[in-house]
This record gives sequence, structure tokens and C-alpha cells, in this order.
Amino acid sequence: MAELLAQIATCIERGKVNAASPYPPDMKGQDGADELTKRALDEGIPPDDVLAEGMVIGMNAIGRKFSENKVFVPDLLMAAKAMQAGMGHLKPFFETGQAHHKGTFICGTVQGDLHDIGKNLVCMVVEGGGYKVIDLGVDVASEKFMEAVEQHPGAVVGMSALLTTTMVNMEKIAALIREKSPDTRIIVGGAPLTDEFAKKIGADAYSPDPQGAIAFLEAVA
Repeated sequence: MAELLAQIATCIERGKVNAASPYPPDMKGQDGADELTKRALDEGIPPDDVLAEGMVIGMNAIGRKFSENKVFVPDLLMAAKAMQAGMGHLKPFFETGQAHHKGTFICGTVQGDLHDIGKNLVCMVVEGGGYKVIDLGVDVASEKFMEAVEQHPGAVVGMSALLTTTMVNMEKIAALIREKSPDTRIIVGGAPLTDEFAKKIGADAYSPDPQGAIAFLEAVA
């Protein structure tokens, strides 16, 4: 069992989606996250173990490398693609309650901002970390964030902005969430942001990368 879960973790870390995928070249022709996840479940390995001891390990490994500038965006995207291939086999188990998410993460790029690459990377890494992700998309108004908070009690909110002209909208969103749901945790990210700005608007944390978001989620779980 342990060997199969380790293989799943390696496939996700390396971005090996399935046997047909030519990437990475040194794993060409080998089974990927798709086949190995199905095999693990068919062999009776509990879905929670497949998630926690296979997929999460792989995504955490690539996330750490990304934070340390040892790999880059294309590597992270391939890892996320491999993770999503495996997640396809786990989805029925989430729906029946046989597998469980660690928590729920609501994320979106704030109103006025259409940039989504950073937000998408965070969403993919967080999902690979075992969390249910509610992706609100881009140009998200404060009311839409608040609606998602009300629909998913206990969820953590992540806000993204890439422009100095739109990062100011985070303050309005944070204020509404604090007014309506004061216990909701908020994390923000984006190129122009800082820890100081996060504190100023009443957010709980700032992270410059996806792995920081995972660390925050683990800390507040």
C-alpha cells in the first residue's frame, strides 16, 4: 500500500498525468496519477489515505519547491493537472461521504481585477492539499464573497489582486465579511500586497505564494 501511495505522490509532484502523457520524459510510458489512483481505490485503499498519503504529499512537495524557486509555473500547472486526474476518481467518494475534505476555501480575484493566473495556482495547490475549493472567479464583488461565506460556514476566504488600483477593493470586502461573519478567516495575496497592507485592511494573513496559503489553512484548521 505504502509503495503505491508513494508512486501517486511522485506522479503528482512530477506532473505525470497518465500513461499516455509524454511528460516528464524520464517517466514516458509509465502509469500516471490517473491509473495509479484508480488502482489504489480498486485495491481497497481507503480514499482518505489516497488523498492524504498520496495526493497531498505530492502537491505539498511541488508547492515547497515552487516557494523555493526550484520549479516554476509550468511545473506547478502540470502537477495540478496530474492531481486533477487523480481527483476525478475520488470525487464519487467525496459525494458519498467516504472521503473527506480538510476544510473549505473560498477564493476569488477582487472586483475590478481580471487577473486569474495567481488565483488559479493557489486554488489548484489548495485543492491538491485536500481542501474543497469554491472558486468565485475574477472581478468578484463584496456581495458575492459574502454570499459564498453564508453558503459555506467555517470556510476560509482568499482574496487576490494584481493591481494597486484594485487591491484597495479588498478593504471593502474584508469590512463586509468582518461585519456579517466576524469569525471568518481571511488571507490575501497578489504582487503589490504586503503583510502591512493585510493587517491594515483587517485580513488575518498575507501570502506571496500558494504554499503560504496551505500553511495558513493548516494553522487555522
